[in-house]
Amino acid sequence: MADMRVVRSVDTVSSTARTLGSRQLAAQVTAITGPRPGYRPLAQGVRTLLLDGRIPLHTRLPAERELATALAVSRATITAAYDLLREGGYALSRRGAGTWTALPEGEAPANVARYQAADGVIDLAMASPGAPAAELAAAFELAGSELACHAATNGYHPLGLPELRAAVAERYTRRGLPTLPEQILITTGAQSAVSLVVNLLGRPGDRALVESPSYPNALDAVRHAGLRITPVPVTEDGWDIELLECTLRQTAPRLAYLIPDFQNPTGALMSTEQRTRLLRAARATGTWLLIDETMAEMALTAPAPAPFAALAHQGESEQIITVGSLSKTHWGGLRTGWVRAGSRLINELAALRIHVDLAPSLVDQVLAKNLLPGMDDVLRERLPQMRERRDALAASLARQLPEWRWQLPAGGLCLWVDLGRPVAGALAQAAPAHGVNIQPGSRFAADPGTHEHRLRIPFVHDPETTDEAVRRLAATLDAGLPAFTGEQNRPHWVA
Repeated sequence: MADMRVVRSVDTVSSTARTLGSRQLAAQVTAITGPRPGYRPLAQGVRTLLLDGRIPLHTRLPAERELATALAVSRATITAAYDLLREGGYALSRRGAGTWTALPEGEAPANVARYQAADGVIDLAMASPGAPAAELAAAFELAGSELACHAATNGYHPLGLPELRAAVAERYTRRGLPTLPEQILITTGAQSAVSLVVNLLGRPGDRALVESPSYPNALDAVRHAGLRITPVPVTEDGWDIELLECTLRQTAPRLAYLIPDFQNPTGALMSTEQRTRLLRAARATGTWLLIDETMAEMALTAPAPAPFAALAHQGESEQIITVGSLSKTHWGGLRTGWVRAGSRLINELAALRIHVDLAPSLVDQVLAKNLLPGMDDVLRERLPQMRERRDALAASLARQLPEWRWQLPAGGLCLWVDLGRPVAGALAQAAPAHGVNIQPGSRFAADPGTHEHRLRIPFVHDPETTDEAVRRLAATLDAGLPAFTGEQNRPHWVA
């Protein structure tokens, strides 16, 4: 009976699996293994990509002959690599149906299994500060009686708690963008908002313009929706607006995902002139602009920018979708985000989200409703603290790792550090043994194998913890770096 169940599972998966392109897989693998890999490194590379979430489960692998051509290796190499994957439980095959990805029983993807750092390990993977304790406690106290009133209802609000939608709309209005509650959808964090928008507006094969580097979870959402990524570079100095305009004209992407406010991870801030030119170019190509403003209010030494959509003229605003959350201003544990868009699109997003999570947590929404009116008070205390922590990180790096280079960002929560040589992957691989977890720059890359000379280092810890983390990174380098295998003992979820 067990064998019959397995056969039925294999038949179901083989008939529904998406096929991974040979060139796409070859590019991802060679970024880990180098060119023309042997069968063991090839199998290990595919396994790493699968555990890292960069190859989805139940995806059909390319035919052996096609992948051999793309990698410039013999077909026998591909056959042997696929055999190793099947032996380890990382692939399944059926004659005439091909080979597709799988996980052995009991194995969890790395981006789930390694989400939390081990005891005693300083986590530099998450650019999210701790909660403002006093404000959170006060919000909990207020929420108690309110939740008692909601207990008589079913608790489901697919569009979001009306009072919270009104509070978010009021915040946008105060920041210079008149907004109605009907233009707000409450989500389970900004990542949920991005995924909903990408899946509603995009279709497999559509082009999506993205920054490189960019927020990894958003890049993954675009990839998993089957969109073709068109990257444009961003540096600490910002965007090449002429290149951005040219890319829009030449590719006419369905949507563009951008972080114009203290960009994650570079910290760059897009100028008003650049925003205006981007709006005009996107209108000409009919491109939806998905604007991530989760960092917008983390303004450390520059004025907090007005919402991107506030610059839009009539007819342009309907193409702009803005997402935000409380994870950077308040706390990542408060899973509350939102989408701001036209009311018609908001209703379409709500209809789609019902198939995913039905409605966001009412408890979190009541807490968020009580926190939003006091956001300015929280920021008055938090922003000077983040400036101090930014400067403490910079001072510690200058003292202990003087060969590294960076620019102090005017806002955000991290430094985008240039190591001077492409060792970020090997450093991230070796660092946990010295008590620190960190993400290499390649994790933020839109193209495989790029930004290997970069690290994103958040400044969300107190100065003493940050200084100890830098000391451990320096000790990791002093101990010597192993050859990079792509097997990275680090948390693969990024905030």
